[in-house]
Amino acid sequence: MRILLVEDDADLGPAIARALRAEHFAVDIAANGIDAGHLGETETYDAAVLDLGLPHRDGVSVLRDWRAAGRDLPVLILTARDAWSDKVAGFKAGADDYLTKPFRVEELVMRLRALVRRAAGHAATRLECGPIGFETQTGQFELDGLPLKLTAFEWRVLSALMLRKDTVIERLDLMERVYEGDADVDSNSLEVIVGRLRKKIGRDRIETVRGRGYRLTAGDAA
Repeated sequence: MRILLVEDDADLGPAIARALRAEHFAVDIAANGIDAGHLGETETYDAAVLDLGLPHRDGVSVLRDWRAAGRDLPVLILTARDAWSDKVAGFKAGADDYLTKPFRVEELVMRLRALVRRAAGHAATRLECGPIGFETQTGQFELDGLPLKLTAFEWRVLSALMLRKDTVIERLDLMERVYEGDADVDSNSLEVIVGRLRKKIGRDRIETVRGRGYRLTAGDAA
């Protein structure tokens, strides 16, 4: 899962990014409204965390322009503004959730996971595909009921496939959800990650659709 974090506080922004990365999210940071508007309209994100009080452009205007441009990514407003009028303005602009500062990082993470899950069309918090289970609120994967140990990149790939199981995810789309915007990505790095996942969950459970991408299926254990 790739998150756009829009936060101008020079200490808080990196601290939130570190906390999200510790939960396996890929994170891009924008510290002002102009950069936020550009990234939100041109890059692929599973969700955005958006502050309201930003340099150059207010967060509400950024969000309003995203929606006008047809960008439907889930947006969680994270701000010190707790007045009812600010909340109304945020939701009218197209926000999906609203969290005020100070906050607990654990709550932010759970809200983000819930937003991404619902955006993918899932109401239940636990997803299953054959013997693979995914507890979306904790981020824990299981195989045959036992915890599955994954690297951050493996988790991002498998979560993207799990949220859209039985659906082909194009290679470029999958890469955009796995790597941060400034990452130096090797041309075959995604294939390496998929290969490692196949060794952990079973070769036939991730299907390669030639010329398009990958699809997660119940598959066989072979």
